[in-house]
Amino acid sequence: MPVTDILFSILLLIAVILVIKTRKLSKLGGVAAAIVATCIYIGTGLPGISLLALFFVLGVASTRWKRDEKRRLKLVEEHHEERNAKQVLANGAVAALIGIACSIFPEYDFVLYLMLACSLSAATADTLSSELGMIYGKRFYNIISWKNDTRGENGVISLEGTLIGIMGSVLIAILYAFTSELNWYTIMVVVVAGTVGNIADSVLGATLERHNMIGNNAVNTLNTFIAALAGALLA
Repeated sequence: MPVTDILFSILLLIAVILVIKTRKLSKLGGVAAAIVATCIYIGTGLPGISLLALFFVLGVASTRWKRDEKRRLKLVEEHHEERNAKQVLANGAVAALIGIACSIFPEYDFVLYLMLACSLSAATADTLSSELGMIYGKRFYNIISWKNDTRGENGVISLEGTLIGIMGSVLIAILYAFTSELNWYTIMVVVVAGTVGNIADSVLGATLERHNMIGNNAVNTLNTFIAALAGALLA
C-alpha cells in the first residue's frame, strides 16, 4: 500500500473519531462520512479530499456561529450541530459517486472532478446561506412568490444569505483552482453551478418540501446533483 494511502487512512480514522467525540456527527454519521471521503479519495486523491474538508470546516463553523442567538430565536433545535448519516449522505453522496466514476473512467477525470467541485460548491453555498443568512439577513422572501416570509422557513431567502452562499462557492472554487488547472472559466463554472444548485434548493424547499412531498435530505441531494449537472453542461 502506498504511503499516501496509509497516511490518508490514519488521518481519516483520527478525523472520524474526533467528529464523533465532539458530536459534530453521530456514530453512523461518522461512518457515512468515512465512506464518502474514501470514495472521493479513490477517484481524485488528496485534491478531492481537500475540497470535502473545506466544505466540512465551513459547514461546522457556520453551524456553530452565534448558535445561542439561533436558539434564542428558535431557529434551530438543541442538537442542531450533530449530523446523522442521512444528512451526511444528502450532502456528500453525489460527490462520492462522482469520485467512484473518476476511478472507473479516468479519461474523463477533468470533467468529473469539475462536477465534484460543483456539487460541493452547492452544498457549501446552501449550508452557509442557511446558517448565516438567518442571522445576517434583513428581509426575507419566498423565492417563488417574492413576498415577505418567515425567516428559517423552507424556500425563504435573503439578499445577505444569498451573497454569503456565493462567497462559499467562491472559496470552493479558489481551492479547486489550486488543485487543478488554473482556468478562469472552470473556476467561474464552480461558482455559477454552486449558485444554481443553491437556488434550486430554495425552489424545491418552497414547493415540494413545503407540501411534504420530499424531505430536506432529498432536497439537499437534488441540490448537489443539479449543481454537478450544471457544471457538466457548462464545461
